[in-house]
Amino acid sequence: MPDEPRGELVIQTIAMPKDTNPNGDIFGGWLTSQMDLGSAILAAKTAQARVVTVAMEGMSFLQPVRVGDTVRCYARVERIGRTSMTIPVEVWVTRYMT
Repeated sequence: MPDEPRGELVIQTIAMPKDTNPNGDIFGGWLTSQMDLGSAILAAKTAQARVVTVAMEGMSFLQPVRVGDTVRCYARVERIGRTSMTIPVEVWVTRYMT
């Protein structure tokens, strides 16, 4: 894992109690949704047009996100085709409470 995020900050939010799974950690679907929103922001900015997510190639959750964590999504345009873009997204978390 790199020491610094790659890409530009596209989303910054706080993980809230309503987004937890039965174990009390943040639900992976919520985190995936934040990543999708962040990539859409960068794609729309780049394309200057309406964009949609067509596919995701993979997802790896390295550690749990907890309530109160600051969640930051960083994205970068890796490839631009005629009708599509490839935009990797990284999530970085800051935990102020232990």
